[in-house]
Amino acid sequence: MRLLRTALLALALTGATAAEATYSIVARDRATGEMGVAVQSHWFSVGTVVTWAEAGVGAVATQSLADPAYGPRGLDLMRTGLSARDALRALLETDEASAVRQVAMIDDDGIVAAHTGDRCIAAAGQIVGLDFSVQANLMVSDNVVPAMAHAFEETSGDLAARMMAALAAAQEAGGDIRGTQSAAMLIVKGEGTGRPWADRVVDLRVEDHAEPIQELARLLDVHRAYESMNRGDVAIEHGDMALAGEEYARAAELLPGNPEVLFWQAVSLATAGHVAESIPIFQNVFGQGEEWIEVLRRLQPAGIIPATPAGQALVDQIILEARVD
Repeated sequence: MRLLRTALLALALTGATAAEATYSIVARDRATGEMGVAVQSHWFSVGTVVTWAEAGVGAVATQSLADPAYGPRGLDLMRTGLSARDALRALLETDEASAVRQVAMIDDDGIVAAHTGDRCIAAAGQIVGLDFSVQANLMVSDNVVPAMAHAFEETSGDLAARMMAALAAAQEAGGDIRGTQSAAMLIVKGEGTGRPWADRVVDLRVEDHAEPIQELARLLDVHRAYESMNRGDVAIEHGDMALAGEEYARAAELLPGNPEVLFWQAVSLATAGHVAESIPIFQNVFGQGEEWIEVLRRLQPAGIIPATPAGQALVDQIILEARVD
């Protein structure tokens, strides 16, 4: 307890307050340049402290008895041109409580750096590999970190899928000795656009949940579905109803039964001339709530369905054939 009191005093002196015992991964997709952080902890809202990333700059995970300032300050240093290794070294040199910190950074060149202080609570450790670092503290055993590294290296797919696999492997290996509570994933593009809202690829948090890893995986599926819907919306804006239909169909596979997804899938089919195919889908949607009939009617003034006699006839036909009495 004396050590813990000493550590907490050091945290107070440096302005850091978060006891983020956890497991996490920072990583980069060499093909796309995307960079990100994923984390799970038996701590409320872990993502607000641990996960930091900026497109074209890098990503940071700050945990153990964490100083959140490592996140923005690390990104600031990497933005000036310092490598992840030099940025982390500079921050550790000025931190009197570095012995209780666990930090990992990756820059946009794929250079990785990690630090596990010798006073981090066991089991604690890190593995730095090609384009990634996995790190953990207060784990059930020393098997957690190797399991994460193996899962990331052996899993195919995009960066989100590979980081998700690393988190799942950590939990399968025993995870945090205290259990589970929250999780987060933040991924940004490899090159910045100057528009941070457009540079986020994935930004998901599970603040407090009995099964945060499973919930994060579910939210990732929801995120992918809505990204497909967004691409469908853009396709509609450009008059490409065939592409819109493909994107909405992909979203429907990820979120079966979701009326929002089904509605727009049906609209794209109908406006592309596949009215007969759209009717069963509209029936499903209208059966979940007649408010969707009113939404359909409002598409003409918005220009999604032509505000012409033919467009009105299409709306009338859909309502007549698909309405569930």
